[in-house]
Amino acid sequence: MTDAFIKEDMRKEPTGSGILDGLTFGVKDVISVAGHTNAAGNPDWLNTHAPAQYNAPVIDRLLEEGALLHGMTHTDELMYSLNGENVHYGTPINPKSPACIPGGSSSGSAAAASGGEVHFALGTDTGGSVRIPSSYCGIYGFRPTHGAIDVQGVIPLAPSFDTIGWMADDPVILSRVGDIFFRRGKGSPRLEKIKIASDLWELLDPDLHKCYAAPLRQVKAMFKEEETRLLSEDGLGKWADTFRVLQAQEIWQEHGGWITDVRPRFAYDIYRRLLWARSISGQDMTERKAYRNKIKAWTNAWIGDDGVLLLPTTPAGPPKRGTPASRLEDIRTKTMKLSCIAGLAGLPQVTIPLPSTVEGPVSISLIAAKGQDLKLLETACLISKELRKGDAYETDSVQGTPEELLWNRA
Repeated sequence: MTDAFIKEDMRKEPTGSGILDGLTFGVKDVISVAGHTNAAGNPDWLNTHAPAQYNAPVIDRLLEEGALLHGMTHTDELMYSLNGENVHYGTPINPKSPACIPGGSSSGSAAAASGGEVHFALGTDTGGSVRIPSSYCGIYGFRPTHGAIDVQGVIPLAPSFDTIGWMADDPVILSRVGDIFFRRGKGSPRLEKIKIASDLWELLDPDLHKCYAAPLRQVKAMFKEEETRLLSEDGLGKWADTFRVLQAQEIWQEHGGWITDVRPRFAYDIYRRLLWARSISGQDMTERKAYRNKIKAWTNAWIGDDGVLLLPTTPAGPPKRGTPASRLEDIRTKTMKLSCIAGLAGLPQVTIPLPSTVEGPVSISLIAAKGQDLKLLETACLISKELRKGDAYETDSVQGTPEELLWNRA
């Protein structure tokens, strides 16, 4: 058992038949299910909100295609953490690395999918809350193009960044879920150009260079063209700071009134973030929003409709349980330099697990252009198949510097 569920006995039978027949799924405790009250990871939220009157549209769509809803999964408080630790409800077990945290905020969904308790699980992703727990738990995760999937019936965090995503231990299932939400376009079913941003790979823990070498060699060989450059001439710290500030202001706009009225109890790290969000709530964000629009236009144009950006999902494997809060905050800061990209640009991202290391699961991610969600999922399936049959799992004999591994053709 993974302790993934806050309501394991919650079931909703399929309402139709389709491509998800026979599959079960869990749902993060911020997505409405008729007759149930979401806690959003916080008992005070649970006690001050009424049961949902209807299912979120995303739930109805899955049920119509034959999937069975099995359980509501844990989340970090108000989705405002990347760790998966909850002082009120506990920390789900990471099935692929029990000594490590599962990642958040979609912690229970990642644990349930990784542990085989459901075939796939819904989460939400604002700043990495599907992608990071997917990486930490050694499974596939997907964040769609912003606005591509209806978020009605979902507790918001920061609406201009919020998405509904999902995770699965099988890339085919991950892609099959995408088939019900995205139209199949014309042309090649895969993306053919790979983009390498050297500043992103400089964030990778040097201890992991060796285990990434063979998988990256295989992945790069699958694409017709390769291009390498810096992603940000201004530095990734500026990108992450832009995301962090814009997100925080939106969070306070959404939840500041409730927090002020109810005075809920929060874990200390989340409490501190919310205090900071309140302190900047009145600032003029015109320049930051303009900079975000510049990032969005540049990133989407560089990747292009036939390309993908290859990056490590996280700088390192999952932190150990009991890691000091100050260290977790440092990890969060570094991780956000990677996870902020899809959020700022509104682009789809898929997480692909690699062979586990002594530090725990690790992964790569692919980011595609706006609206290329289905092609991205199909490309992830092809890459997964290639990695499983080749030398990606033979890392002991591979040596090299970051430049040799990533930025020169084999």
